[in-house]
Amino acid sequence: MSAADKIKNAAEDLAGKAKEAVGNLTDNDKLVAEGKADQAKADVKKAGENVKDAFKE
Repeated sequence: MSAADKIKNAAEDLAGKAKEAVGNLTDNDKLVAEGKADQAKADVKKAGENVKDAFKE
């Protein structure tokens, strides 16, 4: 996994956490769901990159 990919995935995860937190504070269920979806998407990308890295070794 390249450093740029790691940074992008971390940024997407943090953005998702922020969306979820704001959604919780404002009782906005849609924003909470979007935040959780963003976090899940970042986790899937991270797992995919880890698999690629495992096959490179």
